[in-house]
Amino acid sequence: MARVTMTVNGKKVSADVEHRTLLVHYLREAQGLTGTHVGCDTSQCGACVVHVNGKAVKSCTMLAAQADGATVTTIEGLANGPELHPVQAAFREHHGLQCGFCTPGMIMAAVDMIQRHGANLDEATIRHELEGNICRCTGYHNIVKAIKAAADQMAGLRTAAE
Repeated sequence: MARVTMTVNGKKVSADVEHRTLLVHYLREAQGLTGTHVGCDTSQCGACVVHVNGKAVKSCTMLAAQADGATVTTIEGLANGPELHPVQAAFREHHGLQCGFCTPGMIMAAVDMIQRHGANLDEATIRHELEGNICRCTGYHNIVKAIKAAADQMAGLRTAAE
């Protein structure tokens, strides 16, 4: 067993885990954060995307012990109380989800994408960036539309703050 300590969604947490415990299982089982989904266990679907030290990571490819000392943000940590994160709000407004299974990973990937590209996102870039996230319900059209709308809105918010 290994003792891991990390900051998850702004809260310092610790637990003893087996050395082989994946971050996704640590988050779901030890922390009760079930918004991060286990889809494929082979890093192909993207349903398990979280942010580790500010970067999108497929949590099924990372051991919990590798995140020791890290700052982890899950889908549960994006909203500000009852106020949705702009990407979450855009997914709702633009119907960027159907069954919802892929949605947490899509949103976490989108937040990372917007942080890296800002408003310079076009449809081709968004679709390219989403290649590691699989949605079996939609044709990605509304997901792309939601990400673009959120990127534009967030760029506007940054401009207004400056």
